Amino acid sequence: MGDRISLAASSARADKRTVLRKRGICFAAKFILSWGFPLRYSCPMKLGQTIRFSTSADGTRIAVASCGKGPVILRAAHWLSHVDYDLQSPVWRPWLQALSARNQFVRYDPRGCGLSDRYVADLSVNAWHADLAAVAASIEEQHFVLLGLSQGGALAIAYAATHPERVSHLILLNAYGQGARVRAQTDAERLEAETLVNFIRVGWGRDNPAFAQFFTNLFIPDGTAEQHRWWGDLERQTATGDVAAQLLWNMQGIDVLGLAATLRVPTLIAHSRGDMRVPFDQGCKLAAAIPGARFVPLESRNHVLLPDEPAWAVFQAELASFLGQDRATRPLAVRDAGLTPVETKLLDLVAEGLDNRAIAQRVCKSEKTVRNQLSVIFGKLGVHTRSQAIVIALSQE
Repeated sequence: MGDRISLAASSARADKRTVLRKRGICFAAKFILSWGFPLRYSCPMKLGQTIRFSTSADGTRIAVASCGKGPVILRAAHWLSHVDYDLQSPVWRPWLQALSARNQFVRYDPRGCGLSDRYVADLSVNAWHADLAAVAASIEEQHFVLLGLSQGGALAIAYAATHPERVSHLILLNAYGQGARVRAQTDAERLEAETLVNFIRVGWGRDNPAFAQFFTNLFIPDGTAEQHRWWGDLERQTATGDVAAQLLWNMQGIDVLGLAATLRVPTLIAHSRGDMRVPFDQGCKLAAAIPGARFVPLESRNHVLLPDEPAWAVFQAELASFLGQDRATRPLAVRDAGLTPVETKLLDLVAEGLDNRAIAQRVCKSEKTVRNQLSVIFGKLGVHTRSQAIVIALSQE
């Protein structure tokens, strides 16, 4: 799949306006909906993206996707990524919607994964650094915001340290400066890191509920059944078990904590207290190492934040404030929905992450009344779920 994009013209889910055109050494294709994957998750908000290819230093083709307009936010690659498949994911689509509402959100698949070249000999961390440099070099804007999630944080730190003239802001979410093997202090911790790699090599992408539940619970333990199903599908679509295991082994050897101390870039660090993938103390260590970094603890167990949890709203608000994009007015979709003042207040409480019972207590109404009013609000917004309403309420135009 790294050598081609399958354009299934017969797919009823694909937007007929798809275009494919040459851009120098790259091809670019505009997608409105995902090609060839099951659309279990529906969202009334259209989200288009442009996919192109950059060439890394060793000739590896890297798939790069962008959506939205405005200042550029570049996300450094992380372990699980498929720029086409993510577009309809109930886990990743809310992120695309939120980050592209006011910005041009650029992300790319790491080598060996997604739409990037799948069969490559070099899967080292140094190669990942080269891939990020190649993608960054293709961005025309002189400055951009650099976002690092999980191990993408280490890549982002290294790039910001060596290219400070390009990075206006650095954002690290559930990131770490030292991989599991580097930070291991006991034989048990080293064995745990090695066992996880072997477990992935054996169980990755298998249609076995025990394996699937184990991997999913490391990333989104509080996700819905639908989100868990999509995460399992993502594993199968993203990479082979051998590639996933090799990448994880290399990531476990990452150590940029010393480099982090040299940064002179405005930095926001947020970390879930109950993160089961990357320990909370790793975020604390980064915050202590990076001069002037702002640290935000998040009340969540999820490694990847989900839109219906309170931590999502906290992070999005902190991000907007950090980037100077605090909302002066409500999103256009909310203004055009014709909500009454009472309905607007209820939507705000939903966006805060409150459930129906908590909202009922806050506004002194019964849960049944709140439930009925939210149904009306969702209808006016043209959404079907609480998660979709939260994404709209927190969008930044």
